[in-house]
Amino acid sequence: MQNRKLRYRKTLWGLFALSSILLVGVWLWGMWMQVPSNIRLKAGNSQELSFSIPATGEISCETITQDVYAVDMAKPVTFITDQVEDYQLSVKLFGIIPFKQSQVSVIEDIKLKPVGKPIGIYVKTDGILVLESGEFKGEDGQMKAPATSLLQGGDYILKFNGEDISDKKLFMQKIGESDGQPIVLTIERNQEIFNIKVSPEKNEQGEYKLGIWIRDNAQGVGTMTYVDENHHFGALGHGINDVDTATLMKLENGSLYHTDIVSVKKGQKGTPGELTGLIAYSDSNRIGEIIDNTKSGIFGTVDNSFTEEEGEYLEVGLKQEVTLGTAQILSCVDNQTQYYDAEIIGIHPENDNVNRGIEIKVTDERLLEKTGGIVQGMSGSPIIQNGKLIGAVTHVLVNDPARGYGIFIENMLEH
Repeated sequence: MQNRKLRYRKTLWGLFALSSILLVGVWLWGMWMQVPSNIRLKAGNSQELSFSIPATGEISCETITQDVYAVDMAKPVTFITDQVEDYQLSVKLFGIIPFKQSQVSVIEDIKLKPVGKPIGIYVKTDGILVLESGEFKGEDGQMKAPATSLLQGGDYILKFNGEDISDKKLFMQKIGESDGQPIVLTIERNQEIFNIKVSPEKNEQGEYKLGIWIRDNAQGVGTMTYVDENHHFGALGHGINDVDTATLMKLENGSLYHTDIVSVKKGQKGTPGELTGLIAYSDSNRIGEIIDNTKSGIFGTVDNSFTEEEGEYLEVGLKQEVTLGTAQILSCVDNQTQYYDAEIIGIHPENDNVNRGIEIKVTDERLLEKTGGIVQGMSGSPIIQNGKLIGAVTHVLVNDPARGYGIFIENMLEH
């Protein structure tokens, strides 16, 4: 009986200790999330940050001075600087325990014009994207798989026998003319470049094949987020990924085209809606050039005529300026760009997924009636709060189309 009581007490103490460790861990994690890894400030502005944690911080900048400035992070911290520079913020809990290192970047105080208009997108890949490798029936009736152990989905074919190649039709032509001789392909996989040797084989029709599915371009409809005074644009708020491999497509070149929305598929629980645009891929319909395809959006230059009739330039709202509550989405779902009421219901400055920093809910009955909320094709729609451009719509929640996510505008400006 005595041993049983002792074991019982030990178990209780063990559970208590484990619970205490978990509570401390949650508390520390909450404080960790209170201090963003990257903090941006506007040059020439007085800006106040509130961390509200029992810690001290030391701010330093080696390029300007060796001095170190101490701050009490339990109280609001005011920053004033005219220097466009990067600083380091070293955080110590209770002024003793090293806790976190953050980068504080002072950026130029620029203004952007929110656009919210639909755009037709065409991008050409830098190389040929491999979607999948597999088998086919050969001329002899046996299954063939020349490339299965050599190529995989997400690979980019950069060269054919030492010559650059990025055209799907030309690649297939060269395979057909190979006469089954071994060919050397230069491949990029996970940012590594190497060569493989593979021999095409004949299919049932007597044509030489490798047994791979490939793609060299992508098209679609999205929304332009902003344009600056030099006609540089940002759009989508997320990158263009291949629909089959989910790989961020390597861009050789790309173009923007004028598009009109011809139909709206209303979103429902479990089924996302969609904007369908009519795009004529002609030079006369071309309105801009895509230069970069990144995880935070597509970027390039746009003709002034496309945006000259849009609204005024607005200040940029940084992460620390975004608050829970009322906001607006600027979007065009019926070929008329309008502001629609919405609500910021979550702010996640440290989210690992840069495209999900803002949680947003559509509250405008007009937009809910037209689309059910957020639909495919609205990606890139500007989010406005307190007269500032704070972000762009990026995703919809499939089980609740009235809700979705957005990216902070400062993350789009990182590119």
